[in-house]
Amino acid sequence: MLNMKAELARFGGVGIAAMLVHMATVSLWLVPIGLHPLMANVFAFLIAFAVSYFGHRHLTFRAGHVAHRQALPRFFAVACLGFMANESLYFLLLHYTLLDYRIALFIVLGTVAAMTFVLGKLWAFSSVAQP
Repeated sequence: MLNMKAELARFGGVGIAAMLVHMATVSLWLVPIGLHPLMANVFAFLIAFAVSYFGHRHLTFRAGHVAHRQALPRFFAVACLGFMANESLYFLLLHYTLLDYRIALFIVLGTVAAMTFVLGKLWAFSSVAQP
């Protein structure tokens, strides 16, 4: 149980770092230069993905022994699934609520985190060879 708590804490740290990169990219760079928040979110996702992948690989799941050719495409699939949920929920919040785009983005990024943890741990960074 202690190991799981430590892993969740590391996941949270990496996730917060990726989220801050994501939010800063959207709100301090791309929207201010004129990109629509939904389009800015796509570019920010790709930038934050690198932080997330390497952080989770080396810190959260300590899966440096798992080959990149296995872990990278799997985690990218997990991230893309999360991003589809992210973009859909972000769209709904932007169009059907009065929330500021930054608050909506914060809510969305937090919501997707649990799914990413479970799929990352049990599939993407698993050392068990799976088809």
